[in-house]
Amino acid sequence: MKLDFNLNLSQEQRLVMTQQMQLSIKLLQMSSCDLREYIDNEFTENPMLEGNFDTVQEEGNYQDKIDYKEMIKYLEFDNYGSQNYGSYDSDNDVSPFNFITKKQSLTEYLHEQVLECNEDEFIKTIVGYMIENLDSRGYLSFPLKDICRELEISEKLGKEALDVLQDLEPDGIGAKDLKECLKIQLIKRGILDENLEDIIDNYLDSIADNKYINISKALKITPKEAQSCGDLIKTLEPKPSRGFYTGEEVKFIIPDASIRKIDGEYFVIMNEGALPRLSINSLYKQIINNKGDKQAEEYVKNKLNSAMFLIKSIEQRKGTLLRILEKVIKKQIEYFDKGQKYLKPMSLKEMAEELEVHESTISRAVRDKYVLTSMGTIKIKDIFTTGLTSNENGGEDVAVVNIKKKIKTLVDEENRIKPLSDQVICNELNKKGLNISRRTVAKYREELGIRSSSKRKRI
Repeated sequence: MKLDFNLNLSQEQRLVMTQQMQLSIKLLQMSSCDLREYIDNEFTENPMLEGNFDTVQEEGNYQDKIDYKEMIKYLEFDNYGSQNYGSYDSDNDVSPFNFITKKQSLTEYLHEQVLECNEDEFIKTIVGYMIENLDSRGYLSFPLKDICRELEISEKLGKEALDVLQDLEPDGIGAKDLKECLKIQLIKRGILDENLEDIIDNYLDSIADNKYINISKALKITPKEAQSCGDLIKTLEPKPSRGFYTGEEVKFIIPDASIRKIDGEYFVIMNEGALPRLSINSLYKQIINNKGDKQAEEYVKNKLNSAMFLIKSIEQRKGTLLRILEKVIKKQIEYFDKGQKYLKPMSLKEMAEELEVHESTISRAVRDKYVLTSMGTIKIKDIFTTGLTSNENGGEDVAVVNIKKKIKTLVDEENRIKPLSDQVICNELNKKGLNISRRTVAKYREELGIRSSSKRKRI
């Protein structure tokens, strides 16, 4: 067997992503909050960077101070209202934000109730252990036998502690699964009967599918009675933990810009206060001029290049967003004047072609970005929407968001005893001059979270 070791030359194109290109793309798609956090990290690692971060010089959590100042900047940025927020001197005045209550977790809420209940301290300790083993829904999914074995207690004692836990608020806490959770809530209301218990144990899927005829036949009750039971069960809370603090911090929404009408003309005003103003530390430039220490000189040069590229990338991010918003204004003047109903179809591809950039650049630039308008704070991505051609108004395109609103209106106004099928909705929209198919109606209906006609039907 003969091996061929000949060398062949071939020519091909490849895009090599440098670290700087990757960083530029990363910064472009960051939200203001994420970019602020990134800048904070760079500021601590790169001595060449200087910036005005406006942090409060007090003891405490640094991130809390950042969030506080971000809120203040947001209020300063919002000049639509005539309300005077006044000045706040961090040294002399009492901040109104000091009176915002601390978020309470579910476990904290439950532990407080246990402290106040009239039970033996040993029982309270067992209940406390169970509280710490609740899952994110508020269920105690571990078998009681396993808990008793781990704590080396009798099952009778464990059951006593579990009863105490399940008697706490919110109703349904400490259940082993969804079915027990629902039953506990009905027991506390004093309305759990044989039919409700049977439906919860065996026919939850039928309730979800609106199959009350099947339930009525199985339980030998009328369809109306089965539907009433289903309506009652739907009022119960499947996740007792809902509404409690889960441990994840909520970030403030900081608009990158505002769109304002001044003397009859719309302008884009970038939110200069959303990010710190960065500059180069002039003291370190002296090291570059000092030719004595090559290692120090090389280190400073690398940090200088990194700092300058970061400043340049942030400016490019701002410039790209500004150009996009200026084009948005030209396209959507009626939307800003008259509201959501007048939103015109506008795709990322169209915007990319107008600005002569790649579509992915537009997608990254508007990702997680917000703009302040007379209608409130709007996610920029939501202004971009596809459309369908209407036979009315000279064949003008209608935004999908407005078509979805028409579908929702038709469903809201329907006779629930005879709900509208997708084909009927399609026919109604076609009468209004919208070229739309039944399959498209079904797709938009599902995206709106509206169930099919069979599952909306009432008896």
